[in-house]
Amino acid sequence: MSSSVEIESLKDENGKNIYTVLCTFCSSKILNPGSSTYVNIEVAVKLHRMQRKDEEEVEEEEEISDYWMVDDMFTFENIGFSNTVENLKYLICADCEIGPVGWHNLTDQKSYIALSRVKHD
Repeated sequence: MSSSVEIESLKDENGKNIYTVLCTFCSSKILNPGSSTYVNIEVAVKLHRMQRKDEEEVEEEEEISDYWMVDDMFTFENIGFSNTVENLKYLICADCEIGPVGWHNLTDQKSYIALSRVKHD
């Protein structure tokens, strides 16, 4: 999701998500409305192709720059942690274990959910 028109329709004047953020595959609730802030990361983070946690990792990567930033991991309604690479932990849906839907920075303890890897309702 890169269109600024689409992004603008997902956030309020303070940049907070106005819709519930859900897993694309199983519709499990990841975030409540107003619980995260939109950020555009200038140097896009590369995330591996979406897959189940128990599948062999695929080398295919996608550059993503539009995220919901979450300051406290206890804000999530439903999220799981997968592989750790350097100072990042990949985030997956806790119910269906498909991901990564984003990443958690172990240095500053902030989490980022890719807008393009979730749905909004």
